Amino acid sequence: MNIAIPKEIINNEQRIALLPPHVKTLISDGHSVAIEKGAGIGSGYSDQTFKAAGAKIFSDVASLYRDSELIIKVKEPQLQECQYLNRQHTLFCFLHLAASQAITEALLASHCTALAYETLTDNEGKLPLLQPMSAIAGRLSIQAGAYCLQSSNGGKGILLSGSAGVPRANIIILGSGTVGMNACEIAVGMGADITVCDIDANKLLGIQQRFGSRVNTLYNHPNAIDDLLGNAALIIGAVPGGKAPLLLSEQKLALIPEKTVLVDVAIDQGGVFAHSHATDYQQPSYMLDGLIYYCVRNMPAAVSKTAAAALANSSLRYIRELAGQQDWPISAVHRVSAVPDFYQAVNIADGKLIHPQ
Repeated sequence: MNIAIPKEIINNEQRIALLPPHVKTLISDGHSVAIEKGAGIGSGYSDQTFKAAGAKIFSDVASLYRDSELIIKVKEPQLQECQYLNRQHTLFCFLHLAASQAITEALLASHCTALAYETLTDNEGKLPLLQPMSAIAGRLSIQAGAYCLQSSNGGKGILLSGSAGVPRANIIILGSGTVGMNACEIAVGMGADITVCDIDANKLLGIQQRFGSRVNTLYNHPNAIDDLLGNAALIIGAVPGGKAPLLLSEQKLALIPEKTVLVDVAIDQGGVFAHSHATDYQQPSYMLDGLIYYCVRNMPAAVSKTAAAALANSSLRYIRELAGQQDWPISAVHRVSAVPDFYQAVNIADGKLIHPQ
């Protein structure tokens, strides 16, 4: 199998999909691996380290795609990258198509097969490739929120932990999945006053069992959080799944005090706050109607070395299984059906949308 790893081109995206040890494993399996020049530098790996692992280095991206069958990336291809894709290619990366009609249409037109990390589901119903990035994004959400709250950055000028004689900051975490759980862990460590809201009572029970009285939990019926919003310093949107639901409408936002920070971790799937729009690390936040929005689509990119290693460690097993399928090229849907975990991973095949989300 000819496997290619292009350089990520999204603003400030420094991750690479596989590290030299993972590349070496694929080559020992009998595959060929090509890396675009400079693709690993942002994660701390030079071209020479990939060469030493047995990879070929390509300086021309068009040639990289032309000579490959399986494309491994971190983030979804941008429109300028979609031009290189065709029906010979199987693309495996984070896609988040629910938030990008233009990229979805470009991938459909290419007739490539597109498999999404975020919808790959194991036999326990878990999302093993989304989970490590969600955990990192959850942890970063509190760190980013604390930074935005500093008066030097235009925020309220408060410390999450408060101080002697000064109350702690109030944090609302909407969602108690992987993102919410990890956000909660960091917020507890920073000493904030935390309320986690969800519509899954079992998940809230898990939060309560893990953190005890250090965290408040609230079942989030339509008006449950209205009283909390008026005292919020930081709100984390941490709802997983397909197209993100709108959790804070314009009417709800009107209840929130000025300079409260809203970190929308679900922005990859469209966002959960009214007026959320995707940002990048060049300008990660913006103020609108007195509220500070932090909506970076690729949050784990800020810790590229940690995030690249976590993602590669989780994805290698699946890449080996995918590359190891026999009788290439045949219909991609039939090919991946031999690996049950890939059933939910197929988003696009034969010019058609496959996944309902």
